[in-house]
Amino acid sequence: MTIKEAILKSLDEISGVTNYMDIYNHIASKAYYDFGPAKTPATTVSAQLGDFIRSGDTRVKRIKEAGGSYSYYLTKNEQNIPLDTIALASEGEAKKADKTKTYDERDLHKLLASYLKNVGIYSKTIFHEQSIYGKDNNQIWTHPDMVGIRFLNLQNKTSQNFLKSINSVETFKLSSYELKKEINSDAELKKAFFQAVSNSSWANYGYLVALEFSDSLTEEIERLNQSFGIGIIELNANPYRSKILFQPKYRDLDFKTIDKLCKINKEFERFIEQTEKLMTAEERYYKSTEKELNEFCDKYFANDTEVEEYCKSKNIPQE
Repeated sequence: MTIKEAILKSLDEISGVTNYMDIYNHIASKAYYDFGPAKTPATTVSAQLGDFIRSGDTRVKRIKEAGGSYSYYLTKNEQNIPLDTIALASEGEAKKADKTKTYDERDLHKLLASYLKNVGIYSKTIFHEQSIYGKDNNQIWTHPDMVGIRFLNLQNKTSQNFLKSINSVETFKLSSYELKKEINSDAELKKAFFQAVSNSSWANYGYLVALEFSDSLTEEIERLNQSFGIGIIELNANPYRSKILFQPKYRDLDFKTIDKLCKINKEFERFIEQTEKLMTAEERYYKSTEKELNEFCDKYFANDTEVEEYCKSKNIPQE
């Protein structure tokens, strides 16, 4: 049987509320599923249980325990579970719903910075409040939430120098990111999308990023992506599970807008300055200049434990 079939059969036989480790032990003892060379088979079971919940599969329900972990049971066995346990599950889901409203949009920046760093992109938050006329709310249509740069990774120094000498613009790609907590309606999508269009006109690539996109908006997102070329990133509370839903279209840099942003925002100006320093650095200074850029850019997570602790402290919903 498949791993999901093994989980459902085990939950049915356990016939009560249980955790992923007990489910794994049951599967292993009954030999319902061959985990093969998997180093952490219990974690595989935990991930599959989470997938039942995320996908809206009504056969499985869960209860959030005091320590933050989850217990699971089959919906069809609900009548055999004490009412106070069911009430606890409902209370836990209500608290979870409340928590999704308490974290700030900018709490997501470190998640995105970690995802981008993992794919070789240096990123930096741009605070529009620090710009000239920063208190003007219209500034949010001018400034990206974050900027990023990826350098072309040529291995040979001669080919690197050759490319720089004939076309330095091709040695890097600049990206702009507009972040939102979640996008659940067509009106929210339109506003966020055209905000991304407005404040990414200067960059090679523009992205709209959110922790959650409503499934009902998929067709409209695809239409807007094809029409305007803005890429879509679905951020995950585990940033390394984030994914690009729709790719952006490449555009030439708009140097006039870059110049305008440099004039009105010192952090953006410094980001461009650090980028230029790394591109033009002599070989003997490259490592130190790269370190300087890395220290200037947004901080990112060192390990999964840091991610979990951060999300918990910021009330960012985790799977």
